[in-house]
Amino acid sequence: MSLSHKFMALGLALSLSFPALASDVPAAKSTFQLKPVPELQDPPSDRFPGDPAEHKAVYMWNKHDTDYQIGILNSIQAMIKKYGDNVEIAVVAIGPGLHVLAKEPQRKVDQLIYDRVEGFAKDYNVRWIACGNTMNTIHWEHSDMRQFAEYSEVGAAALMELQEEGYKLLVW
Repeated sequence: MSLSHKFMALGLALSLSFPALASDVPAAKSTFQLKPVPELQDPPSDRFPGDPAEHKAVYMWNKHDTDYQIGILNSIQAMIKKYGDNVEIAVVAIGPGLHVLAKEPQRKVDQLIYDRVEGFAKDYNVRWIACGNTMNTIHWEHSDMRQFAEYSEVGAAALMELQEEGYKLLVW
């Protein structure tokens, strides 16, 4: 990832965590005006803060590729920025994507990605669900995983069951 991309990712992360600092990070320049899509504008809501979220999203995290992972993290960040506490987000880590949930990953995980995953879990209640089949395949126990990780015996089943509970599947 280029240095400019890292600064943009850092700027986005800072704007969520520390809005006052966001102005210190160079912003990406847009060369066009966005036109709102009428069907995608949120209607007024009677939801009271603390009520169950009206929006639910589940991401499949199944690759070890840095650009892929940054793309998903940036999408999660954008969802939180748009909906605040009115969105519940879950991420199901399967196969090579599982390493981001390990205390000691067996594949190299970019430190910024590793830290952002923890930040989303702790600061925004993003659920990170590990695939038990993948864990069994690489002989990992619950003690090998980060404290915030949840587990599903079958990661694909977690994706399906969350959709049955109203989560919308978002994949890259």
